[in-house]
Amino acid sequence: MSEAQSNWYYFCSTGCGYCKKVEPIVEQINKENDNPEFQILRLDLADGNNEKLAKELKEKYKIQCGTPWFINAETGKGFCGYREADIIKKWLNGEDIPSPPRPKGPMPRPPFYGASKKEEKEWKAEYKKWSEENSHLPNLRTEDEILSQPRPKSMPPQPWPNPGTPDKEIDEWKEKYEKWLKENNHLPNTIPADTILDRIKNTPGPGQGPPPGGPPSGPPPQLVSDAKSNARSPVNKQLERRIKTIETKLTKLMAHLGVK
Repeated sequence: MSEAQSNWYYFCSTGCGYCKKVEPIVEQINKENDNPEFQILRLDLADGNNEKLAKELKEKYKIQCGTPWFINAETGKGFCGYREADIIKKWLNGEDIPSPPRPKGPMPRPPFYGASKKEEKEWKAEYKKWSEENSHLPNLRTEDEILSQPRPKSMPPQPWPNPGTPDKEIDEWKEKYEKWLKENNHLPNTIPADTILDRIKNTPGPGQGPPPGGPPSGPPPQLVSDAKSNARSPVNKQLERRIKTIETKLTKLMAHLGVK
């Protein structure tokens, strides 16, 4: 099938969890639709031509969006992020898809695990006020539901390593992080220090391609870059994109843990 047959594009990227989640939905919709003009074309940004096309469309329609990104190249109608099948079908029918509702401000950080009753009471009052101001948001949880979720006892050690961090600082961070993991072994889905550091080592540096055998499998580690180190050592566009993806995943992890 050639791209000229359809103007319905779906841009995805390596390591994008929501892209993987929406992939089977797109495939099923395409199977149900035998009209080639309404097939959703999967365009991986790892391909330079697809990346160039995405940039051109963003400039043409003045859109800022990550992945997954759905857009009709002819009309500019589309949406950012994951959607269920019914919403994607509405888009194919030419309907405008509104952006998801956004909070009016950051949610108050839940108290750390083991906090005093006084701290929990103060947080509940803050959260109640926030939830009332953001009643337009779907699926808001109650105070008790949030407090019943696993919460860290403290913040993870900062700053997180990046490809330019000296070995001595990495060793110091690893020791602190492993201590934090032991103190917070009640948390689900924590990432071992060696896994994070291995992925840092496999991140291409300036002028380098991906490691032998391709990029590491699975999602990138949740870490942030050291802005000062990056300022001293210019990185290429590929590395900048990887770091941006990693920072986004860290933000989601920290939000899940209730840490700012």
